[in-house]
Amino acid sequence: MNTVSSQPPPRRITIVSETFAPEINGVANTLKQLCRGLCTRGHEVQVVRPAQTGDKGVGELPEPGIVLHHDLVRVAGLPLPGYPGLQVGLTRRRRLSDLWRQKRPDLVYVATQGPLGVVAVAAARELGIPVCSGFHTNFHSYSRHYHAAFLSRLLERYGRWFHNRTALTLVPTRAMAARIQAMGIHPVGLWSRGVDCQLFAPGKRDPGLREAWGLQPQDRAVLYVGRLASEKNLQLAVSCFERVRALHPKARFVLVGDGPQRRRLQARHPDYIFCGVRKGEDLARHYASGDLFLFPSKTDTFGNVVTEAMASGLAVVAFDDAAASEHIRHQENGMIAALDDDEAFVEHALTLAQQNTLLGNIRQQARLDALDLDWASQVEQFEQLTLTLKRRDRCHAVTPGIPLL
Repeated sequence: MNTVSSQPPPRRITIVSETFAPEINGVANTLKQLCRGLCTRGHEVQVVRPAQTGDKGVGELPEPGIVLHHDLVRVAGLPLPGYPGLQVGLTRRRRLSDLWRQKRPDLVYVATQGPLGVVAVAAARELGIPVCSGFHTNFHSYSRHYHAAFLSRLLERYGRWFHNRTALTLVPTRAMAARIQAMGIHPVGLWSRGVDCQLFAPGKRDPGLREAWGLQPQDRAVLYVGRLASEKNLQLAVSCFERVRALHPKARFVLVGDGPQRRRLQARHPDYIFCGVRKGEDLARHYASGDLFLFPSKTDTFGNVVTEAMASGLAVVAFDDAAASEHIRHQENGMIAALDDDEAFVEHALTLAQQNTLLGNIRQQARLDALDLDWASQVEQFEQLTLTLKRRDRCHAVTPGIPLL
């Protein structure tokens, strides 16, 4: 990890996204932490995003105790099919151009590649404002999970066009960097994710909650946290748990989150525990009350839940991709399987369920390693990566020593 010798001068930074807190997803959480960190470090932050249900005042989120001091610009939005609660942002380029002429940003960071992102990139280029983008979501990979595999190549071409109109595309892992470089997207910078180890901690374990799940202290709580949707590969998680339960009949499968697959899963598995969406301390309590964490996704660009589970002292089973490829060392602080080896994924979960000593050692080491993944260092990394960006149609530059890939 790179260290920063001195703090750069304050800048005015605009973040453009179709999703932002208090919406619950990895992108929204990442941008909330980025916004908070930049404000703390003295930068003036503007957020442009679609209007949300329950919007309050400028910079204030409808979440107790959370206030981000940023300039909030709301645009119109349309619901995103298949993602209830999320919207596609709609606005005219002239509105953003006029807004930024009045108070010019030093940098525009476009986190999503929807219509709002397209307009924002065009407005920034028109005004000669440095603009970079983030590769947060694998939309071209998602298409096959929504009976639209024929769109995959079209979406890939669109992503290449979109990101190559910006001076730099930020990605959270080296594996993702290689993937999008192979798509023809350049240049690419490595900007990872942190985790709040004060919020997510083993000490939040709640015996009362485990008892409500029907567990005794020695019983296994197998946990999944995330969207209940096709692209998350939930069928593998279900198959894996059933194999675990064959060895440990008192084990319970606890699913935290919501999504289009919830109704079907509940109908097929009424004995599973569906907790719905959880936030803040309540979410931390659910994490810490588990034992084994399954992350079967093969489409996530990162997967913040992996590091949150590690911080909570859980033994994570995942594929060698996204966050797991960066932060999990097999049989030391978690278990990882090759992307094409579903059986290994299941076998790793069975090994942990059977070997108490290994499970305990991995849980302890996962927490220790998570303590090094603070958000402050990632905010500094973002500062340095974007400090010397120039217009895409002129040139680009990045501070020496920062990982431009």
